[in-house]
Amino acid sequence: MSDVQPLVMTRKRPMKLNTLVTLMVSSVIGSVLLVIFALYFMQITKATRDGVKDTALAIARTLADSPDVKRGLLLSAEKSQIQPVAEAITRRNDLLFAVVTNMQGVRYSHPDTRLIGHHFIGEDLKPALAGNENVSVNHGVLAEALRVFTPVYDDQHRQIGVVAIGISLKKVDEEISRSRWGVIWTVLFSALMGTLGTWGLVHLLKRILFGLEPYEISALFEQRQAMLQSLKEGVIAIDSQGRVTMINHTARQILLLPTQGADMPRHVPMLASLRRVSQTGKALQDQEIDCNGRLLLCNTFPVRSQNAVIGAISTFRDKTEIRELMQRMDGMVSYVDALRTHSHEFMNKLHVILGLLHMKRYDKLEEYIIQTAQNYQTDIGAIQNKIKSPVIAGFLLGKMNRAKEAGISLTLAEECQVPDTPNTEHVTVLITVLGNLIENALDAMSDQPEGEIGLMMHYQNGWLSCEISDDGPGIDPSRLAHIFTKGFSTKGENRGVGLFLARQQLEKLGGEIAVESEPGVFTQFFVQIPWDSERKIA
Repeated sequence: MSDVQPLVMTRKRPMKLNTLVTLMVSSVIGSVLLVIFALYFMQITKATRDGVKDTALAIARTLADSPDVKRGLLLSAEKSQIQPVAEAITRRNDLLFAVVTNMQGVRYSHPDTRLIGHHFIGEDLKPALAGNENVSVNHGVLAEALRVFTPVYDDQHRQIGVVAIGISLKKVDEEISRSRWGVIWTVLFSALMGTLGTWGLVHLLKRILFGLEPYEISALFEQRQAMLQSLKEGVIAIDSQGRVTMINHTARQILLLPTQGADMPRHVPMLASLRRVSQTGKALQDQEIDCNGRLLLCNTFPVRSQNAVIGAISTFRDKTEIRELMQRMDGMVSYVDALRTHSHEFMNKLHVILGLLHMKRYDKLEEYIIQTAQNYQTDIGAIQNKIKSPVIAGFLLGKMNRAKEAGISLTLAEECQVPDTPNTEHVTVLITVLGNLIENALDAMSDQPEGEIGLMMHYQNGWLSCEISDDGPGIDPSRLAHIFTKGFSTKGENRGVGLFLARQQLEKLGGEIAVESEPGVFTQFFVQIPWDSERKIA
C-alpha cells in the first residue's frame, strides 16, 4: 500500500473559457437585441398608429369635401342622402363607422340607422365643432376606436358640420402585430448569427491559447515567474521594438538596478547586444560584456514565433564570480597535489629509515632524521609560521611544488607576515591576483633553464602589501602601460583576461596594483589589498 496521499483540491476550479465567453457574449447580445426589439417595437407601434391616423384623416377630409355631404347637411337628418355615401365609404375602407353631424352634433349618418337624428356621444367632438381637426381614442356606441374628426365647410367656407371616422383598435393592433413579426424574425436571425459568432470566437481563442484555460495560463505564468526569479543567472528579454519585457531579480542585482518599478537604462551594453540579435536573428554565445565595472558572460538568442523573430532573450552571469570559483578549485587542487607529493616523499623517507634500521646504521639514521626535520622546518614549517591563513598557505605550497616541477624556485621572503582573516572575499581576491602573477611569471620563464620568483607579503594597519618579482625576460616598455587592458596578451588569441580581472577585483575592494620592469633583468609587481585581520601586527 502506498504512503503517498492523493492531492486534495483546495481551490474551486474556475469556469471554463468556452462557457465563460459564451455566457458573456450571449448576455451582451441578448441585452442589445432586447433593447433593439423594444425600441424597434415602439417605433413600429408609433409608425403604425400614425399611418392609420393619416389614412383616417385622408378619408375624413375626402368625405368632408364631398358635394353630397355638403348638400345633405343643408337638409334635415331624415331627408338627407348622406347615409348611403357614408355606408359606401365605410365598406370600401373597412371602417368601424363614418358619421356626419351638423353644428348641433346631430347625426346624419351612422352604421346603426336607428341612431340617425340623435346627438353624437363624446366630448372629443367639441374641438371639431370649433373648426379644429381632432384625433382621439374613445369608446362610443359601437366599440373602442381610433376616432378622427374634421370640419365640413360650405362653398362660402362656413362650417356646416363635422365628419367623424372611426377605426377599430383591434384592427390597429392586428396591423401592429403583423409588423411585430418582422422585428421578431430579425431578432431571431441576429441571435442565430450571434450564437455562430460566439462559437467561432471561442474556438479561435482556444486555438490562440493552445487549448489552455485561463486558470491554467495563470498557473503557468506564476510557475514561470517563480522559476525565473529563482535562477542564479540574470535573464533579460526584449520585444521586436527593443522594449524590455522581462527582467529577473538576479539581472537587476548584477546591473545595479532598483528592485521594483524603474525602467532599464537605454545605455546598458546588454541592450545593444539584445537589439542586434533581435534584428539579425543570429545568436551570440559566450559573449563577454563589460557592464558597471563587471565582466559578464552572456548568451543571447532570438525568440521566434511562426518563423518570425519577435524579440530576444539573454542569460548572463558575472564572469568574475566564475573565475573566483575556478581559482578556489585551482587552490584546492594545488593543495591536494601538494599533499599527495608530500605523502610520497614521506613514504620514501620512511623506507629509507626502515632500511637504515635493518642495516643497524644508527649514526646515519640520526643524521638523516635531523636533516629531514630541518628540511620540513625550512619548507612547510616556514610557510605555516609566516602565513597564518590555511587557504593561502595551501595555495602557496601548491604553487611552490608547481614551480619546482618547472625547474624554477619560488621563495618566500623572511619578513613575510600574513595574519588570518575571516573575510573570504579578500582571501579569494588575493589568491586570484597571486595566482595570475605567479602563472604569468612561470610562463615567461618557461624557456629559461633556471629562474627565481620572489614573493614578499607584509601586513600593516589593515593593509596587506605584496611584492612578486622574477628574473625573467621582462616586459617591453612600450607594452608596460597596456598589460592591464582587457584582451592584451603576448601569448596568443583569446588571452589577456587574467591581469584585467586581477586589477578589476582589487579596485572593487579599494586596492591597487602596479608594475615595474627592465627587459632582460627583472619584472616586479606591487599589490595592496585591504585585509581585515583578527589581530594587529606591530
